[in-house]
Amino acid sequence: MKVFDIQLTSINDVKAFVNAACMQPFDIDIVSGRYIIDAKSIMGIFSVDLARPIRVEVHGTDEDAKTFYGIVSDFIIES
Repeated sequence: MKVFDIQLTSINDVKAFVNAACMQPFDIDIVSGRYIIDAKSIMGIFSVDLARPIRVEVHGTDEDAKTFYGIVSDFIIES
């Protein structure tokens, strides 16, 4: 499992992230506080506080994680 933080600052960012997640055949979760939400759920992402960084957990192989990390690199923030 690969874990990294992202920041989604606009509706277009959320749509782009969800579209990227939906194209992947493996599970991806986002963690905000004590809530774990499916990253492929646009309604789920809008239910969390987008003013704060969101933790992303990629449940796939290391190669899957690297590929997805590259796709969403515009949203990644350094911890």
